[in-house]
Amino acid sequence: MAQPPFTLAVGYGVYRNELRDLIRLLKYSRLHAIAPRLSRLLASRVLAIPNLPPALLVVPVPLHRSRHRRRGFNQAELLARALTRSMRRQRPRLSLQLAPQLLERGRATASQAGLTPRERRANVRGAFFVSVRHQAAVAGRHILLVDDIYTTGATARACSQALLDAGAASVHVATVARAQLNLTSVDYDDSDAQYLLQEEEFAATDSAPELPMHEDIAFWETHTTHHR
Repeated sequence: MAQPPFTLAVGYGVYRNELRDLIRLLKYSRLHAIAPRLSRLLASRVLAIPNLPPALLVVPVPLHRSRHRRRGFNQAELLARALTRSMRRQRPRLSLQLAPQLLERGRATASQAGLTPRERRANVRGAFFVSVRHQAAVAGRHILLVDDIYTTGATARACSQALLDAGAASVHVATVARAQLNLTSVDYDDSDAQYLLQEEEFAATDSAPELPMHEDIAFWETHTTHHR
């Protein structure tokens, strides 16, 4: 599998236990007050990135307008706003600009839950874009892309590629949670379509060690490719 277009992806913790519950409350129960708490946790991880650019455009992963109308909010934007405030408080010398309108989702994609890795990549390929009127604002800038959960990286890849195609200098990805494959709960066979990829199946068991993010995803991709 090709190297991702983003420079680095960081997440606060594994999608399990209290962190999973808090994200669900934010996303499905509309408890928006949780966003600042989650973003304070994430800020510590982002600020620890080596050689973090001193000026960043903070861009949330967008929802399609139809889903945004139904839900009434974009959880990634709530997190991005709170993250920007928290990072400014912790490191005032950083130049941070929230830019929720720069990246757009041009088509309504199917839910990623239940899709195989290959299907996830195909589902979001070409779904994101930067409009011509916003390309000047992106050109030459370093981007911090924000979302709630990093599962396989398909969405992060697609968004990052769209931003780089518009002229961004670099993209770093920050998510509150990251999935860690729990092999004991995954059922797969040679058909690929039988691969079960619900969010819960990525959550590690309580006793599982937390792997470094890049190692976990690399191992996960190697594992699934091997069994196709």
